[in-house]
Order: sequence, then structure tokens, then C-alpha cells
Amino acid sequence: MDAFKFSRAATVDQATVSGAGPVKPIADVRFVAGGTNLIDMMKLNVERPKVVVDINGLPLDKVEATPQGGLKLGALTRNSDVAKHPVVVRDYAVLSEAILSGASPQLRNMASTGGNLLQRTRCPYFRDTAHACNKREPGSGCSAIGGHNRMLAILGTSKDCIATNPSDQNVALAALEAMVEVQGPKGKRSVPMHEFHVVPGATPHRETVLGAGEIITAVTLPAPLAGSKQVYLKLRDRAAYEFALASAAVVMKVDSGKVSHVRVALGGVGTKPWRSFEAEHELMGKSVDAANFRKAAEVALRDAKASSENGYKIELSKRCLVRALTMASV
Repeated sequence: MDAFKFSRAATVDQATVSGAGPVKPIADVRFVAGGTNLIDMMKLNVERPKVVVDINGLPLDKVEATPQGGLKLGALTRNSDVAKHPVVVRDYAVLSEAILSGASPQLRNMASTGGNLLQRTRCPYFRDTAHACNKREPGSGCSAIGGHNRMLAILGTSKDCIATNPSDQNVALAALEAMVEVQGPKGKRSVPMHEFHVVPGATPHRETVLGAGEIITAVTLPAPLAGSKQVYLKLRDRAAYEFALASAAVVMKVDSGKVSHVRVALGGVGTKPWRSFEAEHELMGKSVDAANFRKAAEVALRDAKASSENGYKIELSKRCLVRALTMASV
């Protein structure tokens, strides 16, 4: 681990000024909350910030109702608190299920909502500085392409990166159409969840739309849709403490045997939490039956591109989505 300057921010404004300070580029400054991802990366010399700003003292750890009937999750709210919050369990079950399917109780007790949004990939080559990785060192190459890529992405990939976004929480947030609240030197803004993360393209080191000095202050959930059912289904190599091979988050309402509302997001298969607008369009107004669910799954994975070891994910993801849709329809 390299030496770094450490400071604590007393206010959000102070944090954003610290983050946008004289050290450039943005990769030289990191904010730390639970640290369950950042500190690990620093120990491996994958993350090598020159400045670390502790934001744990900021008043961003509340779960509050919004005037619009939704819910506001402070960026520093711990994952365990969100997953077991009575309103989340009642109205946003897909989020509770997703969080509880990830990590371990000890990690969930420390990990924060905002930190989870910024969780880095578990691609083995990203974590191993002995191998080339465009995400870690732009222009160095991608060892995963043609290498060990069984766990890696099949959607949103490029010739420069096939790393998978590892988060469960973020898949559920995409299906819930959450908004990410951001504050920085230029003020405040709200970013739709499906736009917050970016696909790698030729710049895989850039993972989100955050700019210099910007921090996440909250995640806002819209009011729950009455009569809808929510499901998070995660397929993995073992039953606990394992990342997804494929997962699906579904929010669906059925009226008179037909889909009247549906939101679909996939995990374990994309370079970002993967909202499938195509599957949603395919399902709207259709009868809830296996054939229509399979058609939606085919559409959702239409653009999937397999690498040398992860071709199985295409069919696995389709079956995962069909099962999740079936569970949400009964």
C-alpha cells in the first residue's frame, strides 16, 4: 500500500472541495465510507490514491420518506440497515432480497449504499497487478479476453474490457428505477440509475458519470406501484458469499392475466447493472405464460457476446430471467 494523505470531511461541501482539490486526476482522490472494497483494493495496490477523504461523519445515514411517497436512502446507510428496514422489506422487497443475497453479514454491516454503487469489478486480472488490465491501467491490454473469463460479462463488453459489475444492490436499484443524488463543486444533480454506470467502450477505467469532487449523497426510490410483485433471483456456484453467475431483478404487475407494468434488470452478466428495456417492451400487454417469458429472455440476451469460457451464461441468464418472471407472476 502506498503512502497517502488522510483527512476527514465535516460537511458535504468540505468533502467535495477536498475531492476536487489540487491533486489530479480524479483517480488520485478517494472517498472512504465502509471501506469494504476500497481498502482491499489499496492493499493490493490496485487503488493507489494520493488523498483519502473520510466521509463517515457526514449526515447521510438516514432512511427517510419522500414527499412523493417514495424512499430516500442516505449514501452512508449501511446495507444491513437498508435490507432490514421495515419499509424496504414491505415496499421494495427486491432491494432487500438483493442485498441479503450478497457478501456476508459482517460486510453488510459495514458496506454503505453509496459505496456499493461504486463497487469495483472482481475480474481476477483487475485485482492482479502482474497482468495487463485496461481498467486498472488504460492502454495496457485486457488479459481476460482469451484468458480466465468464466465469471465475466457477456453484455456491454468491448474489445478493451469484459469485466463484470459485481453488485447485487445495483441490479435491484435499476429495476426500481432509482435516482442517484450527486453533489459536487458545481452543485447538485440527480442521475437515473440506468445512466449512472457507463459501459467500458475504449475507456474502461471510467465506470460512472461522477466528475471530480462529486460524491453520492443519497439514492431515491419512487413510490411503490400498488399491486406489483418484486423478485430478485441470483444463480451462483454456492449458496452464500458468492458473486452471481447470473441474476434477475423483476418488478411486475399483472392485470387480468396480462402484464400491465414490468421492469427488468440483469446482474452477473453485464459490464454495468443491466436494465433490459428490450425485455420490458416485449412483455408489456402480453399474457403471463412460459412462451412469452422465454421470448422476453431471448430479446434481453440478443446482443450477448461470449468469450472463451463464459458462453454458458447466455442460456443460464435466459433461464434465470424466465424463472424470475414466473415467480413475479404468481
